[in-house]
Amino acid sequence: MSRVVVTGGAGRLGRSLVGGLVAAGHRVVSFDRAVSDAPELQGADQLAIDLLDAEATVTALRAQRATAVIHLAAIAVPFSAPEDVIMRTNAALAVSVLGGAVAAGVSRIVAASSPTVLGYGAPRGWVPDRFPLDEDTPPRPWNSYALSKLVIEQTVRMLHRQTGDAVRFAAFRPCYVIAPEEWRGALTQQGHTVRERLDDPGLAAPALFNYVDARDVASFADALLAALPTIPNAETFFVGADDALARRPLAELIPRFHPGTEEVAAVLTGTTPAFSNEKARRLLDWAPRHSWRDALTEEHSLSDTRKDVPA
Repeated sequence: MSRVVVTGGAGRLGRSLVGGLVAAGHRVVSFDRAVSDAPELQGADQLAIDLLDAEATVTALRAQRATAVIHLAAIAVPFSAPEDVIMRTNAALAVSVLGGAVAAGVSRIVAASSPTVLGYGAPRGWVPDRFPLDEDTPPRPWNSYALSKLVIEQTVRMLHRQTGDAVRFAAFRPCYVIAPEEWRGALTQQGHTVRERLDDPGLAAPALFNYVDARDVASFADALLAALPTIPNAETFFVGADDALARRPLAELIPRFHPGTEEVAAVLTGTTPAFSNEKARRLLDWAPRHSWRDALTEEHSLSDTRKDVPA
C-alpha cells in the first residue's frame, strides 16, 4: 500500500483526488494551509502546513515516510493575484515541495501543471501548428500563471537531471476541472455553471472548450503512480475528457473565438476535443470515464425524480 502526500488536498481538485486515491486503497495525507471538513477527506490524514516554508516542508515529508508526493498546491487561477505574486508563489512552492520530496527520500514525485502553458488566449493572437493539441505542442505562455506552471514542469526535469532514475517523476496538465458538485449546479471556478458554459460558448471558448471530471484526474493519478517505475521518467501528460464541453463541433466554434485557426481546427469534427489524451492511454492504459453528456443527463433525471417525491 502506498503512502501518498497530496499538497493542496483541500482544494477543488485536491478533494476529489484524495478521495479517489483513498478509494483505490492508498493511504493518503493532505498537506494544506488548514485542515478541512470536506467529506472527501474523511478517509485521509491531514496536516496544516505552510508549504512555502521549505525547511518545515521537508521535515513534514520525512515524518510522513511517504512513498509518493502529488503536488497540487498553487495559486490556481490566472490573474487572481498580482502577476509577481503568482510567479513568486507557484515557483517557490514547486522548489519547496518537489525539492523537499527529493531531500526526504520520496521515490515517486508528481506535479500538476496546466494546459495554459501552450499560450492560447494570447492578446496578440494564437494559432497552433495543429490540432488536437498534445504534449509535443510547443509551450508559449503569455502570463505569469502559465509561466509558473511551465516552471513547475522544468523543476521536475531539473530534479530528474540531479537524481537520474533513482527518483521517478512526472507532470500532468489537467484540463478545466469540474468537481462532482458542479455537475449538480454549483458554480465552477469561473463563477458560472456547467450548463451556462454549454449554453454560452463564449464562456468555454477561452479554455478551448476543454474539461475533465475531477474523479477522472484521481483515476489518472492512481494509474500514473502504478506505472511510474516502468514508463519513461519525467514525462508530461495531458489529462482531459474524450469530448469537448460544447454542443457544436470545435471546427466551427474555435475559429469563431480564435481568429486564424480555421484551417488547423478543421480536423476537430464531431465531438473531438482540442486536447489529446492519447499519451496517457498509451503509456498508462488510462481513459476518462465521465462526460458532460452523461453527467448532466443523470443530474436532470435526479432532479425530475426529486420533484416527484411528496413533500
